[in-house]
Amino acid sequence: MTNDHSTVPVPSERKVVLYRNGSVYTAADPFATAMLVDGDTIAWVGSEQAATSIADSSMEVIDLKGALVAPGFVDSHVHLTESGIALGSLQLGGVRSARQLLDAVASFKGDGPVLGHGWDESTWTDPAMPAADELERAAGGRPVFLSRVDSHSALVSSSLAAAAGLSGLDGVTSGSQVTKDAHVAARQEARRLPEGTLREYQQRALTEAAGNGYVAVVEMAAPHIGGVADLRVAATWNTDGRTAVPEILPYWGELATSEEHARTLLDGLGVQVRGLAGDLNIDGSLGSRTAALRSDYSDASGERGSLYLSAEQAGAHLAACSLLGIQGGFHVIGDAGLDAALKALELASAEVGEQRIRAAGHRFEHVEVADEDAIGQLARYSVTVSAQPGFDAAWGMGGGMYEQRLGGRSRSMNAFASFYSAGVPICFGSDSPVTPLRPWSSVRACLEHHNHDQRISARAAFLGHTRAGWRAARYHNPMAGQLVPGAPASFAVWDVEELMVQVADGRVQSWSTDPRARTPLLPALDTGADPVCLQTVRDGAELFSNPALRS
Repeated sequence: MTNDHSTVPVPSERKVVLYRNGSVYTAADPFATAMLVDGDTIAWVGSEQAATSIADSSMEVIDLKGALVAPGFVDSHVHLTESGIALGSLQLGGVRSARQLLDAVASFKGDGPVLGHGWDESTWTDPAMPAADELERAAGGRPVFLSRVDSHSALVSSSLAAAAGLSGLDGVTSGSQVTKDAHVAARQEARRLPEGTLREYQQRALTEAAGNGYVAVVEMAAPHIGGVADLRVAATWNTDGRTAVPEILPYWGELATSEEHARTLLDGLGVQVRGLAGDLNIDGSLGSRTAALRSDYSDASGERGSLYLSAEQAGAHLAACSLLGIQGGFHVIGDAGLDAALKALELASAEVGEQRIRAAGHRFEHVEVADEDAIGQLARYSVTVSAQPGFDAAWGMGGGMYEQRLGGRSRSMNAFASFYSAGVPICFGSDSPVTPLRPWSSVRACLEHHNHDQRISARAAFLGHTRAGWRAARYHNPMAGQLVPGAPASFAVWDVEELMVQVADGRVQSWSTDPRARTPLLPALDTGADPVCLQTVRDGAELFSNPALRS
């Protein structure tokens, strides 16, 4: 615990900011009301009385007026360009029919392509899709690309289909919806954007993230999403001193066949990445019925999704990454997809040894359908699961998309509590633009999981959205994600209605403000509204500021 009466050095050449008269979420002192930031580092946390003795004219003093200072959020799975496009294009989440979708396309102004995101036919009264020529007419001849909410399929107009050369590709249908290879080709055609435009879209996404308390985002780049050019633009934000933005933690999802091949892939990128992991797809998504399942989709007899990589290919990739000492990993959602990923771990372990596999810190994205045996295997190999709580909030309710696709199997999905109890490292993200960059909504989704047995406490969820994100990315500073002396000054300030200890176990009192627990308090999340971000700071640099902070 920090001693309030210790001397705090305040070098004159560094900006020093004292936050006081609020609450500080810190393991150093559960009753802390003040925090001193010295340059890019947390210098001190403690009481209001001690803050009075520290304050002087050389520092900026911010009166929190009861606000909460907490470690900044890390989104462990985003797509920056896709997020920026979704924020600045047709918003289709509220569309409930093909007619409404066509009306939205017709109303879209401009001369260029019509881009949109977020339609979800599982919410439509009639799931029939518009035809490609209907999209063409609605857009007045402009090419149209409308990504489904899961970003694993899209609706395309006839002119875009022709420009992308979709004829004969796997995933072409008789209508306007494309999946698999056809979806990749259509997306690449729609994303032929100059570097300046890529940067504008990414900045839009980063601005949105900063305004919601994120100090870092994990960019999941891959050849089939945005390509190397997109990755390189994303990586430049870390070295661009012109704009203060959340830190980018980039991954590259490309298959390696050997250690030498993995090294060649990394050398050819031209930027540093944290591993060959992320959206290297073993399978697809449940919404587009491309996630690989052991048995048929409940709403599509005979369909079991798609396995994009064999266990042997995935095993060679993990072995190669392990030999290099870097993270490997995959996008995996269905149980058959996870079977292939687990078999890959066994094959890689037989080749390079289990210790090397564990030491590499591999990560699997999503892992939505996992049984007890699979969870045990993930724990055995120390594989981190990077999960998205917003998925359950959006589709896990009775009658929702998960139940439509999987029937009774849906009740065991997104097994957060089971992962924790088995010792599987877990971190959380949004998969933006699939779900919004709203971290407190994501924390709430963990507390309110549709399967009561898989609910976790707000504290566990908050750690999964903060410190665990840094750990999962093997960040160089082990103190990242906490507010203690010597840690990076990366945090957010929140206007909160009430602070509480919130647990997920219905057998005990769920809402408690008893200070004797000596547990740092988090915002009450049963109020119907998320806390409002007042400021976001990364390594001492202000990324976002609400005028109310200093008013």
